[in-house]
Amino acid sequence: MDRRRFVALIGGALAAQLVLAQQARRVYRMAWPAVGSRPGLEHLIAALEQGLRDLGHVPGKDIVVEFRSAEGKRERYQEVLQEVVRSKPDVIVTATNDSTTALKVATQSIPIVMAVGTDVIAAGFAMSLAKPGGNITGITWDVGAGTAIKRLELLKEIAPRISRIAVYGESVFKDQYQAPIDAAGSVLGVRTFWHDFSGDPELDFAEMMRLRAEAVYVRAAGVIMNRRAEIIALAAKHRLPTSFPVSEFVVAGGLMSYGPSLAGSFRSAARHVDKILKGTKPGDIPIEQPTIIDLTINLKTAKALGLKIPQSVLLRADRVIE
Repeated sequence: MDRRRFVALIGGALAAQLVLAQQARRVYRMAWPAVGSRPGLEHLIAALEQGLRDLGHVPGKDIVVEFRSAEGKRERYQEVLQEVVRSKPDVIVTATNDSTTALKVATQSIPIVMAVGTDVIAAGFAMSLAKPGGNITGITWDVGAGTAIKRLELLKEIAPRISRIAVYGESVFKDQYQAPIDAAGSVLGVRTFWHDFSGDPELDFAEMMRLRAEAVYVRAAGVIMNRRAEIIALAAKHRLPTSFPVSEFVVAGGLMSYGPSLAGSFRSAARHVDKILKGTKPGDIPIEQPTIIDLTINLKTAKALGLKIPQSVLLRADRVIE
């Protein structure tokens, strides 16, 4: 081998090693803009990071989760979103439709992974679940009217004497689920009336009590989640049995929940993040639906309300808080 060829080969090998070393040192940045403060979302951040670990990532080393919060001030949230976009992360994780909608307007190039998306096709986030197109993919929260109806049935089974139920929360799913929930209530012998979240839970509960609510069926979204302590305290004050779509409310003192695992959705979102970091376009990654529905019961709250949870319900529960 002549000297010139030898030097070229050595130079090429060194260059290849340098590229590999640079790739090995690559630290990806994943941004998460939120309205709420970090303490209330810490378990979801942990779930997302655990999902990344399960896929071989090391959060803090090869991928950094940059959590940015508006500290509960919705008027600051748009500013937070703009800060995230300007920072040009490798991928952005969102937890509500409002956040995804705002980011869809702000960027068509940065990949967006929804951990909790709702009615995603109608919202304009995807052309289809199988082939989203664009820069958005992730997990949809939509599990069909059957789950919503089953939650109503469980509430009636736990509190059989109730006859008037307030369906309370933001407008998410209202058009999709109002008719089947009202019809199911009629079959169960209960009257359901819908009350939209006004921004002031105390005023909302005063109005629901004026309308003679005997239980509250909460349809949750991001803002409701951030106000869960107030809502649960008001329900306890008025001695109202409560039903929620996620277990976080029950851990905080609500009576029962039936729905997909919120932490599970964030763990699942890590798979989408991993595929994007490996080069797959978000528009080519199918949007997933939850596959596990959890029933959580708070026995302490049931006792405070004078309710005895039927054994048949307890046997079905995935988690019982005592």
